[in-house]
Amino acid sequence: MANIRSRSGLLWKKWGRECMFFATGFGFLLIVLLPSLNSWKKESDMIPKHFPGTSPGDLVDLTLLQSSKVKGAVCLDGSAPGYHLQRGFGSGSNYWIVHIEGGGWCNTLESCSLRKNTALGSSTFMEKQVPFSGFLSSNQSQNPDFFSWNKVRIRYCDGASLSGELEDEVQGYGLFFRGQRIWRAIMDELLLKGLANAQKALLSGCSAGGLATFIHCDDFRALLPKGVTVKCLADGGFFLDEKDVSGKRSIKSFYHEVVSMQGVSKNLRKDCVSRVQPSQCFFPQEFITGIETPIFIVNSAYDWWQIQNILAPDDADPHNDWLKCKQDIYNCNLDQLKVLHEYRSSMLDALEPFQHSKNGGMFINSCYAHCQTWKDKTWHSPESPRLNNKTIAEAVGDWYFERKEVKEIDCPFPCNPSCNNEVFS
Repeated sequence: MANIRSRSGLLWKKWGRECMFFATGFGFLLIVLLPSLNSWKKESDMIPKHFPGTSPGDLVDLTLLQSSKVKGAVCLDGSAPGYHLQRGFGSGSNYWIVHIEGGGWCNTLESCSLRKNTALGSSTFMEKQVPFSGFLSSNQSQNPDFFSWNKVRIRYCDGASLSGELEDEVQGYGLFFRGQRIWRAIMDELLLKGLANAQKALLSGCSAGGLATFIHCDDFRALLPKGVTVKCLADGGFFLDEKDVSGKRSIKSFYHEVVSMQGVSKNLRKDCVSRVQPSQCFFPQEFITGIETPIFIVNSAYDWWQIQNILAPDDADPHNDWLKCKQDIYNCNLDQLKVLHEYRSSMLDALEPFQHSKNGGMFINSCYAHCQTWKDKTWHSPESPRLNNKTIAEAVGDWYFERKEVKEIDCPFPCNPSCNNEVFS
């Protein structure tokens, strides 16, 4: 199969006082006024309405939890949180997928204030309908194992992977940090709408939603009776605690600010925060072996979001030596490729304890990609990335239904000709 290099935009320009124009890896132009370039780079995986590789066929309505305001379960701006629910049918009527969308984090009152004027901080700006594609698709040819299930997409509007919890509004900014309450309120509503009767269930998430999946996996298991098959799927959420190319741990500092400001520590795993600083427990590598519920990890060892924002963020590359490499992995020189291979090695080292998990599964490819389960093209299609001749959909299905053990790890880039490597311009 020919190597497919997906064209995407990553355009930015300083204009006036840090007015940033940029496009994410899905070709969507977004305009945001930010107080610093650092704030932008940590929020650059915002989710647009439509994407290359997705199908517009299944448009699903938004449901807002107006009653949740009484519980204090609100978005950053105080508006009601929301979700999209598509009912299952046939043999999938009592099976459920609950998916948490991604969208980065905010680490300062200023960046959260900007975020509350977008769909990632306020339901006022959320689309009334969104397409369900990839593993949320109801098309059997695109989603062979899960097409008929009940499917939920939880909208992400708190900026801390549904884990922040401060009692009071931040005065002077009109901000609410209530991600944990949003999680509880939406779960309560879904239980009333049929999740309580589920015979099988799968919690999933992409990017920041993938991190939320790691955090809430055992909580989700606890909602349902012991006889129910409950598992989790984290896509693009295994963020590494690694130094950037300048030698600084910028992502570690950033996570510390998120956890401290939003009151996250009380909702992190107790067995983790008892031995390390709470913000370290925002990195899945610190607590993954403590998760009791079976979990499957989909991640690229050359995850473009991590390379652009953790390994080679703009602040660590003032002369733009990494710019062309970040735009197109085929532009990386030999020294840069060596650094990327070392990053891959760090990810595999961090995953090594998990490889011995009896019930866990993984699909770690070497594509320049981020979040691969919710696009038809990368989930299950003739153009999907493959390991051992299996698509991600086939690997996840084999693991979930226990048809066989799945712990797939790709060879180093550029060995896999089936990859959909993102190209930014």
